[in-house]
Amino acid sequence: MRISDTSDLWWKTGVVYCLDVQTFMDWDDDGMGDFVGLTERLDYLADLGVTCLWLMPFYPTADGDDGYDITDYYGVDPRLGSAGDFVEFVRTARDRGMRVIVDLVVNHTSERHPWFRSARSSRTSPYRDFYIWRDDEPPDTSKDVVFPDKEDSLWEHDEKTGSWYFHRFYRSQPDLNITNAKVRDEILKAMGYWLELGISGFRVDAVPFIIETTGVDAEELARFHDPHAYLRELRSFVGRRTGDGILLGECNLPHKDQKTFFGGADGDELTMQFDFIGMQHLYLSLARGDARPLVRALQRRPKVAEESQWATFVRNHDELTLDKLKPAERDEVFAAFGPEPDMQLYGRGLRRRLPPMLDGDPRRLRMVYSLLFSLPGTPVLFYGEEIGMGENLDVEGRLAVRTPMQWTAERNGGFSRARPSRLVRPVVEGPFGPEHVNVADQRRDRDSLQSFLKLLIKRYRESPELGWAQFAVLDQPHRNVLAHECAHDERRIVSLHNLAPTSCTVPLALDGCDASYTLIDLLHEGTEYALDDRGRAEVELEGYGYRWLRLMSRDSRRLA
Repeated sequence: MRISDTSDLWWKTGVVYCLDVQTFMDWDDDGMGDFVGLTERLDYLADLGVTCLWLMPFYPTADGDDGYDITDYYGVDPRLGSAGDFVEFVRTARDRGMRVIVDLVVNHTSERHPWFRSARSSRTSPYRDFYIWRDDEPPDTSKDVVFPDKEDSLWEHDEKTGSWYFHRFYRSQPDLNITNAKVRDEILKAMGYWLELGISGFRVDAVPFIIETTGVDAEELARFHDPHAYLRELRSFVGRRTGDGILLGECNLPHKDQKTFFGGADGDELTMQFDFIGMQHLYLSLARGDARPLVRALQRRPKVAEESQWATFVRNHDELTLDKLKPAERDEVFAAFGPEPDMQLYGRGLRRRLPPMLDGDPRRLRMVYSLLFSLPGTPVLFYGEEIGMGENLDVEGRLAVRTPMQWTAERNGGFSRARPSRLVRPVVEGPFGPEHVNVADQRRDRDSLQSFLKLLIKRYRESPELGWAQFAVLDQPHRNVLAHECAHDERRIVSLHNLAPTSCTVPLALDGCDASYTLIDLLHEGTEYALDDRGRAEVELEGYGYRWLRLMSRDSRRLA
């Protein structure tokens, strides 16, 4: 790996920050965030070290699913600003060294989208085949619904034409018929529009559902015999239009299927995918104080092409899904981090943020984020994680974690000067409310979580081996400790993380090393460990302790 390779494949060493424009910063004080407010906060994000901003949907919407029910693929929700405001934001982000990717939501549209309004008006509508219809009564699909608290079928009867239309999610979100070449062409045109405005790619929502063909008749299916060819087409299109654009895919699937969505050894489909399995087993390891579940999950990651990358995360904008754990394992995580029914969602996930789940323990918080950034892959942060924001369980469903950003200790957390009753969503209250957790206070505190995250991001960006290397577990006797090495060419980092509250001594033995090597602690200034003639050292770890140790030889030209 040449250092210039990290620029060509920028996503392998990037730091992605997900935010919702409507809850980030309200500049016109109408109670809803906007692009002008977001642009005003770009210097804060640049100072944090973020390299790529991922925007949740900001398009015109029927507002029934927090923006994921889109009525116009070419617009900006007027409550958030104008297309001009968007362009100014992208241009300014670029100037501050940050790329922008946006949500691509093309599994479905809103029922209020002009295409569907036309399609349901008549069987002869030119947009009828943009969606999936059936004339006979559908079978029971209640076991297949994504949101069992809201839906009991994947089909909805439409009285106007007496037919049923297919919807994988809510009935107000009819699925697009991806086997229709005209639909695929419209998707490419919408992508091309936003790429021309300067973005660097897309976070692709619900990828497996986009290319599924449930409900499609045999004749249409024959014209779409290889769904993955369409993903290759999307990847190729983004590459042609941008040169270095990416597709970050949401594919909560077993690892073997995720490898297929990468494009296998060719790596010509999705550029990046979230490691849902690693995330879920991280929480199981935290619940048990035992690193082995996470180790097993990471060791089972399939090897992927050099251009492909895993996106690692602790929290995202949806429910914290635990669907890939066994029922008994899921119950363990529920008991540890969400014992109350109101903290759980759909019987498979949690609607909480990390700090309240860890009772605000700063030792555990720092250990978890240190672990996240040390794992091979590209870390993804959800807005507010850097300051330790909590959730508001009084807010319905998944929206409990999508509360206004907490900038100051002032009213509304400095998000808006509108009356609290006018805010797009209530701010968090209690010990994780803005009077206790906010950006302004933490920027002035060298010992704050935000300062620690800045250090992690800096060290991660200085250590490209973390994004490029394979994962190697180091032998040591403590099941509560994860000891692993990321090595690429001559670059080597050893990371140690103690998942238990008790201290321990971790013996290390590093291959190919002797007394001419030293381990330099990247997170604790002035700390280093000498190796003996057999490449051995012992490292003390306090309860919930962590170390990033760069292996340095006497003749190394790297800066420690």
